[in-house]
Amino acid sequence: MNSARPYRMRARAEAAEDTRRRVFDAAAGLLRQRLRADIRLEDVATGAGVTVQTVLRVAGSKAELFRVAFEHILAEIAGQLQGAEPGDVDAAVRTWFDHYEQFGDVVVRTLADETDPAVGPIVEVGRAKHRQRVDHVLGPLLANRAADERARVLDALVCASDVYTWKLLRRDFGRSRADAEAAMRLMIESIAGSRR
Repeated sequence: MNSARPYRMRARAEAAEDTRRRVFDAAAGLLRQRLRADIRLEDVATGAGVTVQTVLRVAGSKAELFRVAFEHILAEIAGQLQGAEPGDVDAAVRTWFDHYEQFGDVVVRTLADETDPAVGPIVEVGRAKHRQRVDHVLGPLLANRAADERARVLDALVCASDVYTWKLLRRDFGRSRADAEAAMRLMIESIAGSRR
């Protein structure tokens, strides 16, 4: 009889972890589609196939639920943005577009929601990470610049490669991905003074 106890405990632990994963996956999925303020706990519960009480038991609070869900999305984004070697403008633009094509709309919606105290810190992390990535990947193009000039040019490169630039090109202007990538490359190369 006692030999069955560890099995039941392991099965319970696995079921609890599966429920936790489904809850946070459902919350992250909804965050990709809507503003945080427009998502109800009932929506998350339905998506996870559990009750609202289970969502709260798993997450503790609505704020914590979305904090963890945003962390999951940020981890996905970080993994997706690997692959461009420093100085490789083509690979950098392609990688940003891979990311923006998948997450751009949700990022823009999240930016619209940044006055929410739970969302603001996440947006700041995203901005800081974008700047770090731009500096890492495009920084070699600025190697011969004086420090103050480098900082200004880096600001311009951050803007040229930002999600709002993608949104203007793809959503507002209706450009094809190839044309939008070419426009972003042109901006980056013009700013960095490395046009081919």
